[in-house]
Amino acid sequence: MKLYIKYMVSLRCKMLVKEELEKIGLRYVNVELGTIEILEDITAEQREQLKINLLKSGLELMDDKKQILIDKIKTVIIEMIHYLEDEPLENYSDYISKKVGKDYNYLSDIFSEVKGVTIQQFIIMHKIEKAKELILYDELNITEIAHKLHYSSVAHLSNQFKKITGLTPSFFKKLKKKRLGNLEDI
Repeated sequence: MKLYIKYMVSLRCKMLVKEELEKIGLRYVNVELGTIEILEDITAEQREQLKINLLKSGLELMDDKKQILIDKIKTVIIEMIHYLEDEPLENYSDYISKKVGKDYNYLSDIFSEVKGVTIQQFIIMHKIEKAKELILYDELNITEIAHKLHYSSVAHLSNQFKKITGLTPSFFKKLKKKRLGNLEDI
């Protein structure tokens, strides 16, 4: 039996989920990517207790099938952009489809219907957030950031960055340096 939990991919969250399962005596096979696979059927009381315990830890046991699917897609995208060192070997749509276990067109339709943006737009927004983070860390130049985020060129990254933020990556970097300079004057 599978249960779905809304949480970010992290070792800490996995450990919290495992602890809560053990507290109420549920044996599990796997805990990953927002999914718990347990060995036995869960009673209504156990389900309610797990839901309460997870909520106390800031996690949510999910019931709505569409929302569960959307959260799985979002988790795969966030993991792919923010946590994987290397880009998947296949294109994003194939990677997402494989990780979620559903046809990409179906996933795309549901995602757009529920979120009001396409999966591609969601990916771009997260790539730009990652670019902003990398710019703020100031360890890579714009060319290296474009390469790390698998853009075909600096111009492609710059165009998407400007569409999302209204600023070019270079101007964003200058703004950051200016703000840091102002803080040092205080």
